[in-house]
Amino acid sequence: MKRRAFFGAAAGLALLMASAPAFAAKPEIFATNGIAINGTDPVAYFTEGDYAYGDEAISAEWNGATWLFTSEEHRDLFLADPEKYAPQYGGYCAFALAHNAIATTVPEAWTIHNGKLYLNYSTGVRSQWQTDKDGFIEKADGFWPGVLE
Repeated sequence: MKRRAFFGAAAGLALLMASAPAFAAKPEIFATNGIAINGTDPVAYFTEGDYAYGDEAISAEWNGATWLFTSEEHRDLFLADPEKYAPQYGGYCAFALAHNAIATTVPEAWTIHNGKLYLNYSTGVRSQWQTDKDGFIEKADGFWPGVLE
């Protein structure tokens, strides 16, 4: 059953990547209605070891998106060093980037690797990504940010 769910998730990601319009440039940060990474607090992944939705009353603007935080302390940590806390590849799916494509992400599909936050399209896709994180990161780094054009 798990194997079928994984293949279904990977097939869904492949369909999403193939159906994305190639002519439209994508913003540098994955945001919905201007809110970065589904409204989750990027600092919480590091400090809480899990995702947490931020509060619209505690926000900051960075790289063209609004970032939400669970506390003023988290907002201040982010603003002091956004590159430390912001997810790699603008919060787009790290596995998709390794295949020269972009895909959205969900909060529960995350990994901190070598002190950096990576997000994925789904937990099934994250499982595939985790089989060769270093290899996929190397490939994704080669495509980022040119894949946005």
